[in-house]
Amino acid sequence: MARVDVHAHIPIIKNFMAINFQPVENAFNEAVAQGVFPGAVVLVCKDEQVVFEKTFGNRSLLPQQNPMQSDTTFDLASLTKPMATTVAIMLLVREAKLRIDDKLTRILPTFGVFGKSLTTIRQLLNHSSGLAAWKPYHEEIVKMEKAGRINFLVSRAAKNYVLEQIHRDKPLSAPGAQTLYSDLGFMVLAEAVETITSSGLDRFCQERIFKPLGLRSTGFVDLTELRKRRLQPVEAMIAPTENCPWRKKILCGEVHDDNAYAMGGVCGHAGLFSSARDVHTFLLRMNRCLHGKDDFLPQSVVQEFFTRDTSVPNSTYALGWDTPSPANSSSGTLFSPRSVGHLGFTGCSMWWDLEKNCHVILLTNRVHPSRKNEKIRDFRPQVHDLIMKALFP
Repeated sequence: MARVDVHAHIPIIKNFMAINFQPVENAFNEAVAQGVFPGAVVLVCKDEQVVFEKTFGNRSLLPQQNPMQSDTTFDLASLTKPMATTVAIMLLVREAKLRIDDKLTRILPTFGVFGKSLTTIRQLLNHSSGLAAWKPYHEEIVKMEKAGRINFLVSRAAKNYVLEQIHRDKPLSAPGAQTLYSDLGFMVLAEAVETITSSGLDRFCQERIFKPLGLRSTGFVDLTELRKRRLQPVEAMIAPTENCPWRKKILCGEVHDDNAYAMGGVCGHAGLFSSARDVHTFLLRMNRCLHGKDDFLPQSVVQEFFTRDTSVPNSTYALGWDTPSPANSSSGTLFSPRSVGHLGFTGCSMWWDLEKNCHVILLTNRVHPSRKNEKIRDFRPQVHDLIMKALFP
């Protein structure tokens, strides 16, 4: 595989004056003032050039106030799905270790009960597997630990327990019948990756995705290893998330997602940490693969994954990615239908317009100090529209 010097390929426009981003800046400053989020890092790229990159507000409010930095590392939550699990599947497709229309039971035979034997990798990627959106597995794990299973919470045993529950679960609908966004589907996709590669998802992604792409601040935090070695993450560079009511502390450097935490921090649906610059580099490399200019992934594979899957009625999903819905999309109203993106529960998002060759990365910790703050729902589409108006006046 050809080596690519990533940082030599990131041109930056030093003079942002040609594009008027003042309305965008005003909107972010107002959002911080209104408590939409403590702070944010936003990066806008057009034609492979960074045309706007700025920080707003604070990285943390509690236990003390610290200003946001451009290289702050965020808990990406569900951006884990496209940036880690989906790319891992793409690599396995490239290597002919997997086909997207393979049945999952070819890899995980015990998954096939209650009519799930026909479930395919494609249906897991496009959220039409019929699996539930989410279940509070962490609550059961906490109960089991309190009942006497010492060190069960945040363990590989807990992870195996959750995966066994998903295998035994009855689906809510037949595979391929309808879409329901599902964390559970990506949990078992990661299990499939780990089974095929005989490697942890974190190690596979580090060696095969993050390192080759030059993503220097991207990775999972394996909480089982931290506990074993009595290590602490470097909190000074990480945006804290919630003052968690059941973990009894402000979370920083450990995954916010309850189930991912209970399972040890390395999961297919959540657990990835990264910075705006790394997400930008990731999207640049995907863009080059899409246009056949980078051999990290075959152009044909990238094109297939980034195309809305029409096999499911009324679906907006591509494979591992979302696309703009006709109404009330978080991308606003000005991204073209040929766009892909994803949201993360913690307040992170990325939207990439394949037609207009631009992307917007918005990283926030809107769940700091409480997940009950949902003001970002209204802010996201508004600010995306302001950004697109600035780019294409």
